[in-house]
Amino acid sequence: MAAPLAVNSAASLWGPYKDIWQTVMNAIWKRQPEAVHRLDQILKKHKSDFISLFRNPPKNVQQHEKIQKASTEGVAIQGQQGTRLLPEQLIKEAFILSDLFDIGELAAVELLLAGEHQQPHFPGLTRGLVAVLLYWDGKRCIANSLRTLIQSRQGKTWTLELSPELISMTTRFTDDLMEQGLTQKILTLVSQIDLNNEFDKLQRERGLGSEKHRKEVSDLIKECRQSLAESLFVWTCQSPLSKDDTLILISYLEKVTVEADGSLDGVNLSLLMALLYCFDVSFLEQGAEDREDLMHRLPLLAERQYIATIHTRLQESQPWKLPGLQATVRLAWALTLRGISQLSDVTALAEFTEADEAMAELAIADYVFLFLTESVVGSENFYQEEFYIRKIHNLVTDFLALMPMKVKQLRNRADEDARMIHMSIQMGNDPPISLRRDLEHLMLLIAELYRKDPFNLELALEYWCPSEPLQTSTIMGSYLGVAHQRPPQRQVVLSKFVRQMGDLLPSTIYIPYLKMLRGLASGPQCAHYCFSLLKVNGSSHENIQGAGGSPVSWEHFFHSLMLYHEHLRKDLPSADSVQYRHLPLRGITQKEQDGLIAFLQLTTVIVNWSENARLALCEHPQWTPVVVILGLLQCSIPPILKAELLETLTAFGRSPEIAASLWQSLEYTQILQTVRSPGQRQAIGIEVELNEIESRCEEYPLTRAFCRLISTLVESSFPANLGAGLRPPGFDPYLQFLRDSVFLRFRTRAYRRAAEKWEVAEVVLEVFYKLLRDYEPQLEDFVDQYVELQGEEIIAYKPPGFNLMYHLLNESPMLELSLSLLEEGVKQLDTYAPFPGKKHLEKAVQYCLALLNLTLQKENIFMDLLRESHLSLIVTPLEQLLQGINPRTKKADHVVNIARYLYHGNSNPELAFESAKILCCISDNSNIQIKLVGDFTHDQNISQKLMAGFVECLDNEDAEELINPDEELEPEKKQARIHHDTRIHILNLLITSLECSPPSLALYLLGYELKKPVSTTNLQDPGVLGCPRTCLHAILNILEKGTETRNGPTAVRESPHLAELCYQVIYQLCACSDTSGPTMRYLRTSQDFLFTQLQHLPFSIKEHEISTLNQMSWLMKTAAIEMRVTSLNRQRSHTQRLLHLLLDDMPVKPYLADGEGGMEDESRSVSGFLHFDTASKVRRKILSILDSIDFSQNIPEPLQLDFFDRAQIEQVIANCEHKNARGQVVCNVKYLHRVLVAEVNALQGMAAIGQRPLLMEEINTILQYVVERNKLLQCLHAKRHALESWRQLVEIILTACPQDLIQAEDRQLIIRDLLQDVHDKILDDDAAQELMPVVAGAVFTLTAHLSQSVKTEQKQPLALPMAGQSQYVLMLDGSFTSSPGSESISMGFASIGDSSLHIILKKLLDFILKTGGGFQRVRTHLYGSLLYYLQIAQRPDEPDTLEAAKKTMWEHLTAPEDVFSKLQRENMATIESYGAALMEVVCRDACDGHEIGRMLALALLDHIVSVDKQQQWLLYLSNSGYLKVLVDSLADDDLTLQSLLTPQPPLLKALYTYESKMAFLTRVAKSQQGALELLRSGVIVRLAQCQVYDMRPETDHQGMYAMRDPPVFIPAPVERYHQILLPALQLCQVILTSSMAQHLQAAGQVLQFLISHSDTIQAILRCQDVSVGSLQELASLTGIISKAALPGVLNELDADVNEGTQMELQGHIGRFQRQCLGLLSRFGGSDRLRQFKLQDDNAGGDRVNRRDEIELAMQQICANVMEYCESLMLQSAPSFQHTVCLFTPSLSESTNRDGPRQDTQAPVVPYWHLPGLGIIVYLLKQSTGDFFSYYDSHRQSVNKLQNVEQLPPDEIKELCQSVMPAGVDKISTSQKYVLARRRLVKLINNRAKLLSLCSYIIEICLFILWRHLEHYLLHCTPTDSQDPLLSSRMSFKKGRLQDSFGSEPNLDFSGGLNRVSQHDIEQLQIEATNSFGESLQKKLLDIEGLYSKVRSRYTFIQALVRRIRGLLRISRT
Repeated sequence: MAAPLAVNSAASLWGPYKDIWQTVMNAIWKRQPEAVHRLDQILKKHKSDFISLFRNPPKNVQQHEKIQKASTEGVAIQGQQGTRLLPEQLIKEAFILSDLFDIGELAAVELLLAGEHQQPHFPGLTRGLVAVLLYWDGKRCIANSLRTLIQSRQGKTWTLELSPELISMTTRFTDDLMEQGLTQKILTLVSQIDLNNEFDKLQRERGLGSEKHRKEVSDLIKECRQSLAESLFVWTCQSPLSKDDTLILISYLEKVTVEADGSLDGVNLSLLMALLYCFDVSFLEQGAEDREDLMHRLPLLAERQYIATIHTRLQESQPWKLPGLQATVRLAWALTLRGISQLSDVTALAEFTEADEAMAELAIADYVFLFLTESVVGSENFYQEEFYIRKIHNLVTDFLALMPMKVKQLRNRADEDARMIHMSIQMGNDPPISLRRDLEHLMLLIAELYRKDPFNLELALEYWCPSEPLQTSTIMGSYLGVAHQRPPQRQVVLSKFVRQMGDLLPSTIYIPYLKMLRGLASGPQCAHYCFSLLKVNGSSHENIQGAGGSPVSWEHFFHSLMLYHEHLRKDLPSADSVQYRHLPLRGITQKEQDGLIAFLQLTTVIVNWSENARLALCEHPQWTPVVVILGLLQCSIPPILKAELLETLTAFGRSPEIAASLWQSLEYTQILQTVRSPGQRQAIGIEVELNEIESRCEEYPLTRAFCRLISTLVESSFPANLGAGLRPPGFDPYLQFLRDSVFLRFRTRAYRRAAEKWEVAEVVLEVFYKLLRDYEPQLEDFVDQYVELQGEEIIAYKPPGFNLMYHLLNESPMLELSLSLLEEGVKQLDTYAPFPGKKHLEKAVQYCLALLNLTLQKENIFMDLLRESHLSLIVTPLEQLLQGINPRTKKADHVVNIARYLYHGNSNPELAFESAKILCCISDNSNIQIKLVGDFTHDQNISQKLMAGFVECLDNEDAEELINPDEELEPEKKQARIHHDTRIHILNLLITSLECSPPSLALYLLGYELKKPVSTTNLQDPGVLGCPRTCLHAILNILEKGTETRNGPTAVRESPHLAELCYQVIYQLCACSDTSGPTMRYLRTSQDFLFTQLQHLPFSIKEHEISTLNQMSWLMKTAAIEMRVTSLNRQRSHTQRLLHLLLDDMPVKPYLADGEGGMEDESRSVSGFLHFDTASKVRRKILSILDSIDFSQNIPEPLQLDFFDRAQIEQVIANCEHKNARGQVVCNVKYLHRVLVAEVNALQGMAAIGQRPLLMEEINTILQYVVERNKLLQCLHAKRHALESWRQLVEIILTACPQDLIQAEDRQLIIRDLLQDVHDKILDDDAAQELMPVVAGAVFTLTAHLSQSVKTEQKQPLALPMAGQSQYVLMLDGSFTSSPGSESISMGFASIGDSSLHIILKKLLDFILKTGGGFQRVRTHLYGSLLYYLQIAQRPDEPDTLEAAKKTMWEHLTAPEDVFSKLQRENMATIESYGAALMEVVCRDACDGHEIGRMLALALLDHIVSVDKQQQWLLYLSNSGYLKVLVDSLADDDLTLQSLLTPQPPLLKALYTYESKMAFLTRVAKSQQGALELLRSGVIVRLAQCQVYDMRPETDHQGMYAMRDPPVFIPAPVERYHQILLPALQLCQVILTSSMAQHLQAAGQVLQFLISHSDTIQAILRCQDVSVGSLQELASLTGIISKAALPGVLNELDADVNEGTQMELQGHIGRFQRQCLGLLSRFGGSDRLRQFKLQDDNAGGDRVNRRDEIELAMQQICANVMEYCESLMLQSAPSFQHTVCLFTPSLSESTNRDGPRQDTQAPVVPYWHLPGLGIIVYLLKQSTGDFFSYYDSHRQSVNKLQNVEQLPPDEIKELCQSVMPAGVDKISTSQKYVLARRRLVKLINNRAKLLSLCSYIIEICLFILWRHLEHYLLHCTPTDSQDPLLSSRMSFKKGRLQDSFGSEPNLDFSGGLNRVSQHDIEQLQIEATNSFGESLQKKLLDIEGLYSKVRSRYTFIQALVRRIRGLLRISRT
């Protein structure tokens, strides 16, 4: 058996044909070069389809059986595996379809499956009905393709200007077809396919659905026949048929019949024209050089028997079915023969060419001209084809030119007949019946042929031989593409014909002759010639025809009119004779009336076309046409004549000059009665005619003509005070008549001719439309204007536009009628049936919609002005009125009716356009949206239709975007433009609607859930799960077209604005939280949308730069969202695919079918292997997108004005600015134009009138400038938008995508490339400054990530180089350097190399300098970037492993410079190369400007000063006074900071800037030079003056326990105070440390600071609460006091301080000292544990960190107090003997305080109660214990750090949590390790600090213990054994101490210390020996071994321990 049958899922009878048609279109009409090759392939493949035109695959038994079993066995489908089972129903339908179209069963199944697939495109149809459409659509595609292919052939009539290869290809192909008998096939098919038969068949099998389906099927069948017939026609136009084919065509035409109205249908018309073109020899006359060649190719002359055969055939006497058709063909043949006879060398054919006269006679005998007029020119298709018109024109002109004798004969015959008629009338007999009227028919044919000229060919010009030369260069109609210039000879003959026919006209031909002239006068030049002819006729023939001149002349005509007027005016009855209408109309006979009408129509045509004629006739003193016509209109003549008179007036009214006077004349003659005189009982004028005469006759010509007149006049010139003096001035009476009598009553009147109803509606609505269109609401319209009339004040009428607005903004009858008209219109259109007046109904509906549109546009201004005025009018916004109830349906369905017009978008694009515009206007309001959604979805059927309407408009294939909208367009282009605008409005509707809250129209139209939450929507492809095709599918379809080709989406090139809005809708859907989930899922899974679109970026099309940029912006923003979402959802493959696409610099195989393969790593490595030369790298897509944004911007030339003042114009332009839909500020050009024109109009005087043209020209210049400027603004906005989106995409790639998707090395390279490119672009001289902010933002992000990635690279554990990797690092200069293990860190910058870093730094600095003085915000970003950049060179936090110190000093000094210092040094050199310019900018920003800018500038200064070894910057700061400014600004900060301590603070900005400033000053103070400069600038004095430090808030202790509340962003007042005080204390501390040379001066100033804030200081020293902040304060404070509050400092203070002050200062110092000592017992004693516990209770999530800090602070406090004690002892006692004793010799603290204390309040030691030495011993022991615990913890942490990867997960997690309290589970393992490392380094360093503090405390404790023991055990004399000498010495010493210690003079300190009894001393020795036991000593020595030696303070502890041991051994003997 044969191969198994497989089903083609695209249906072999439809899919391939559609494909052929698409390719033919692309190649031939759209001229796409790449389509030519495709066309060649397709034609080769499908040649058989063209040869066997329309033949279907036959039925087949085998197929029948196969399909019969398909429900059980299934069928194979091409391109798919396995088989598919078909449902029984489908099989049944397939057999029906197979019988219906007589096609193979398999083909029927295919059609049904395709129908099922295409069903979503045809909502409401079943698959069977869709299959019927597809079947005929396939046929149509083949027929159209055939026609187009033949049309593109090379030939004699036209050329399509295609490429030669394409033409030769199509010519060859079609020649083959012709040889296979194409003519016969086409004619057979045209005869066979009959619409009625096909419909009967379909009807029988229920193959027809709704009206729309019927219409579509019938249109397709008609189009098939028409295209087939046209194929033959276009063939014969290009190259005539052979003899046999011509005969076949003739036999076909023999059998043709006409339609019911007597005309030929389109198909037969085409075939007739085809035959006429076969006989065409006129193209040979031109004497062209290739004439010989053409003659040989012409079958007529080349084929031997052609002429003979055809001649014989046409001479047969056998009549055809249409004798007229036979006559036409004979006439054409006769003319061909005559044409051939004039060719030189055709003597052989003489026997035939002689017979031409006879043949012509036969034709004329069969009424050829009548047939041509009625059946050919009268056919509705005739004027749709230019070459039909040309052919008939040639036929007529050939007849007139080639057969002049025949024409003369016709004229003679006509004269003869006229005489006979005249005689019979004289005799009183009936005229003879058998008269022929051939000449009359010929004239009427000419009249009809040229009456319309849709292609502006002006062929009638051939009939006019110019007597005087015309201004224009060509008199000939410009023949399109054909050099058809006939010799003037012919023109002379024709013009002679026109003139001679008018001479001595017999009366019978008078009217036809006028009609002929009317036809020949159509066209601007023709009208002018005709005008001249009539003018000349009147003058020259005076003597012949008596007074009137020739009857065909202006003279004669206007003379007659005046006579009629005279005559009829006498007959006018007096006003009170009522019965005048019944008087016999004596005036004008029927014949006269016809003649008048004919002449009036001729006048109308001439006056319409020719402005000169208009003015010449009007200004003629004798003729005065307007006056005469108006006069006649007042007489009693038939309405039809009045209508013609009005039409003529309308033509005259086209000139504004005439229109203005015409208004006054109208008003004066009261054609429409506007003034009622009191005595007049009865109305007159047109109103009466309408109501009494026309209504009775049921015909309304007069009313329609009047409306047209008003319509024209309104447009030409609008009189302001019409009718002033006789009535209230204004247009109102006319408007009232039109509205109330014509419009509101048009539906209720009776019409004899049904179409007239809609004609009336159309003309009256047109007037309303024009009035409303030109109305701009003005303030004066809303104020009643009074005018004086006959002595009384009356209110003037409002402008008509005002009245219309008022009526449309109320539930007026007018609005109601308009809405019901819309409803009726859509009902009629839904029938899809032709009905009389359909065109007019559509036009009327269009005006209705346009009126609503105009109202919506103007209502806001109107209502605003109305509100401000005092008029008592009430109006309602139109959008609310449209929500009203429809009285007929009792539903609120007005908006639904409007929206239903979208369903007819294909057949009535204008209506759909207006409808979309209205919907777009009213959708702004979300309340209305909710109602609309309800109305739209209320009825399932309507809802489906509406959706289909919107989708159909978006899907429209014909839409086309036009780039320059000013040109005059052909109708097709216009339609395409309207389709396009409709799509734009629908997209704008979606965009505005998406911004409203759901449910909104957009959600309904895009297919989201309305009943359930939007986010639960599950979007599907159309047809899946019953999902209809929605606007979303349509939008995706628009964007998808062309993505599979190299050129990218077609929409981007062909309709950029549309594409931009489509991308915006998709972005909005992805960005809105409700719709985002479903949309992104659908785009990702069903469409793979983003990947396919991003492949084609960047779009760069210069002509549409703005749109292209916006398209890319929306697309990039969407991509950014997608990457963020896929990263969050861990959809790694999706993220990775997009990342590769955007970042790869290796070429990928483009456009792989499955998209995936090309992105995977294997293929990348393969491509890497193939392109081993580096040149093959491609530009990263993300960079090429940046390239496509042009940073430079052409700025329009400034205005050069001669008349207007430039500054004022700029001001006016600024006043006209408004925000457009996209939020850009642009100038409203129309409004500006109005303002300027009003200004010019206001000028008075002659000079102004003379200057007017110049002024208008200048206005034009200004407007041009403003348009340019607007474009510039939009372009900048678009560039900014694109850059913003690009930046967003880059930021998402760097921040949100998983880090491990891009290797660290690539990451740095990518960032480097991005940074360099973006800098290069912005540093270009032409770059627009407006783009700086965005670029700066991008630079900031990029630098931050660069710094981070470089650091991450360094943080990799210092492992050995991996196996397989070289032990060498390639240096930048190409040499290798070995990398020893210890130096492996030097690879830090290897990935991008130092030179790249330097380039980046230079560019950053250039950018900073480029910003100049302005753009501080831009610089803010750049400072941030610079800080990040400089951080790269900072050494990372290295763990203090206590090892480093093992190196000797020498090793430290001679160590090679490491990478960090090298980079830092080079950075500094680069920065210094920029000199003072850079310093100036940074310093200025640090001192004033925006807060963030100041902070960052300070931070930058801070950093630079810290690495500036030469101290250049410091010098600059101090020399240029910036440092002083900063210091002085602290005084200003003082006030703002005070306000920050209120419970509800204002903004915290001030606090942050203060912190930055203090940090910077502290940094400056760290160098000796800096500290000096600061002391000079008096910083501490400033701090002493600040009052904010005295405002310490009290802490509430309940608050301490209530701290468990969740942390808030704004810190509590206490914390804020800590933030203010700490920096000040730290600054003092640093200054004290740094200022070695001026140490005492600094200490003195600091002491003053302490004293000036002494209350605060003492409050802190009391230390009431134990929190991190307060402990840190205390630590800093004790640090300062230990250095400043020393006795020596006092002596340094000014010597001239008087005694009292001196005392006071000493008192302060004493108090500080006592309080410090008091602190020991709290932090050094056993209390410490309690405080830890208390702290533990309220520690929150970051307990660990808090605890570390507290521990550190406590140790620091102890260390500081101990240092203070040491300093006091050393300063006060120059020698060992004279020790100052600070502690009593009691060791009780160390023994009795081991138990925890019970009282909660912290102990305050009374200051007279000095602490005992016990506390020192206790502290010593405690610190020793602490030391070992810290030491262990330190060692463990170091071990952990070295093996982080081996730690258990729980521990890792715990370590991470202390760094990052929330969200640890969400981060990757590698990130967890990084966090854990960070935590461990922190721990190690914390422990290292604690260790150093402990060892310090131990050393000082030992020292103090030793001094005290030495004093007590060796030098102290107990009180019970007083040694007078010693005593006196002691008291002297104590005196010194008391000076500094006792603040209260009555306290006897020396007594307190001196009361040391012998017992105390012995007790001391015993206790000391016990406390200072062996174990303690061993521990101390261990500490020294473990720690102090490493720190190179050898054996200090050892020495002290030895001494103390010695002291304790001494027995007191």
